[in-house]
Amino acid sequence: MFIGCGTAMITPFHANGSLDEATLRKLIRRQIGAGIDFLVPCGTTGENPTLTHDEHLRVVEITVDECRQADRKVPVLGGAGGYNTAEVIALAKGVESVGADGLLSVTPYYNKPTQEGLYQHFKAIASAVPLPMIVYSVQGRTGVNIEPATLKRLATIDSIVGVKEASGNITQMANVIQQVPESFAVLSGDDAITLPLIALGGKGIISVASNEIPAEMTQIARLCLNNDFAGARALYKRFLGVMEINFVESNPGPVKAAMAMMGLCEPVWRLPLVAPSEASLKKIAAALEAAGVLSERSVHAAS
Repeated sequence: MFIGCGTAMITPFHANGSLDEATLRKLIRRQIGAGIDFLVPCGTTGENPTLTHDEHLRVVEITVDECRQADRKVPVLGGAGGYNTAEVIALAKGVESVGADGLLSVTPYYNKPTQEGLYQHFKAIASAVPLPMIVYSVQGRTGVNIEPATLKRLATIDSIVGVKEASGNITQMANVIQQVPESFAVLSGDDAITLPLIALGGKGIISVASNEIPAEMTQIARLCLNNDFAGARALYKRFLGVMEINFVESNPGPVKAAMAMMGLCEPVWRLPLVAPSEASLKKIAAALEAAGVLSERSVHAAS
């Protein structure tokens, strides 16, 4: 269900900081129209730490609603992570109740559990909520890494079906792929590592850049999965600058600024996130211009 390209969706806000449901629906429809394989609301890119419990479930609910109304059913992988296992389970049950097809659950942050603690944390969530779960390993944000041996253990739990691997360590990714079953989806958590990960046997990408360029990132993933790496490299070369510029400052600062430049949303973040610096905004605009992405602005301004 969760292979190819899935978008780690931004959460749009009004100028007053409230949830912008109308724009969220437009963004979801844009993703579906571009052929995205699945959608991931309420992850880090969706500023989930700043959402209330009700807002979190509302964003997932809207995403499910739009995906069910589409001509082509698009799976929804709802974010449900944190550092308190009991609270994560409660949130995951809520995500299940609004109709999500699966869960994306990040490693507990700040309290930095051991590998055994990680195993028991994810096992507890899987035991409480039957939805398919992708675990999310991103040491740079959480301070803890899911080691290949731990993923091998987690892969024996029926409802844990994959990992979003954002360690940035290609050797670790290769070891994970060697140790887990073929049916276990190893997904890149970094746009720029999509090609090498799929070449090693990975199944796709949970993408930030597909907020801006959903059709192109989906095509890159599909070309790779079809072993057309020459075709994938051609697109990759054109859009690598967009993938990289999204991390000129902490995500999702740059991607939301880029989408505002494209006329897709308001440039509004919730504290502690703020707008990128003027220097970063110039770099973002230059990267979008070089990739030919800003031409979309006039289309959205007229719609």
